[in-house]
Amino acid sequence: MAKTFLQVQKQIEELQKEAEQLRRKEADGVRSRIKEAIAVYGFTAAELGFGKTSDPAPKVKKGAAKKTNGTKKAAPAAAGAPKFKDEQGNVWSGRGPRPAWFKAALEAGKSAEELLAR
Repeated sequence: MAKTFLQVQKQIEELQKEAEQLRRKEADGVRSRIKEAIAVYGFTAAELGFGKTSDPAPKVKKGAAKKTNGTKKAAPAAAGAPKFKDEQGNVWSGRGPRPAWFKAALEAGKSAEELLAR
C-alpha cells in the first residue's frame, strides 16, 4: 500500500528528531575531546582564533607548560580567580579536566593543597 503525504511528513519529523539527538550526542563527544586537548596543551582562545589579540602568543620554552586557567577571555567573571597555581605561573580554575602541569605536579609528590592559589 502506498504511503500518504501525511505519513511521509510524520516519518520525516521523526527522522529529524532522531538525527538531532544523534548530532547532540556526537557533538558532546567532540566537545569533550576538544576541552581535554585545550587543557592538556594549554591553548588560549587567541591561539585557536577566537577573540582579538594585538600581539602574538608568548613564546614558551621547550618542555615548559603554557599558562592557562581553562577559561575564555570573553567570560573571565564566570570562572573567577584561579584556584591552583605553580611556581612557573601556570594557573587552573579548578574546573574541567586537570591540566598537564597540575597532573605532573601531583605525580612529582606535590599535594593539591600545596598548589592552592593564595
